[in-house]
Amino acid sequence: MEKFDWTQFTQKIAIKASIKTLYSAWAVPREIEKWFLSDTIFKRDDVVLAKDTNVEAGDSYLWKWHLYDGGQEGKITSANGKNHIQFTFIRSIVDIKLEKVGDHVVVHLSQSEIPTDDLSKQDIRLGCHTGWLFFLVGLKAYYENGIDLRNKDARFAGSVN
Repeated sequence: MEKFDWTQFTQKIAIKASIKTLYSAWAVPREIEKWFLSDTIFKRDDVVLAKDTNVEAGDSYLWKWHLYDGGQEGKITSANGKNHIQFTFIRSIVDIKLEKVGDHVVVHLSQSEIPTDDLSKQDIRLGCHTGWLFFLVGLKAYYENGIDLRNKDARFAGSVN
């Protein structure tokens, strides 16, 4: 594990959808709630954004997931309105880039600037790597087939979600 990079990782997935659709999946509160979150609150200058508004750099967020207490706060650090969005996430940075390849869009997700203390190695580097894998597959399932892979049934809390 000496050469293992604890500070960053990248994952990618090809999805048969348009760049515009997949950009909205990350940048529009109503869309991100379809495949990733149970509730989103985005704010611009302390004003809550409407659920159909594109987020912009400088906006803040509070994200909540099904069957998990609490939430995650952060900031949108970059959003070009087309194919790139970046945000802070659990003391790190997540960068989403969308690339058209034939009739697919490749979603490149990179998480970087991960601290190297033992808890961050476990929770952010390893935990987020696994979590993003599930949610990227969920993004593909939703936008290609209309299937929501998230568990919303409290009887199965703690299951893969």
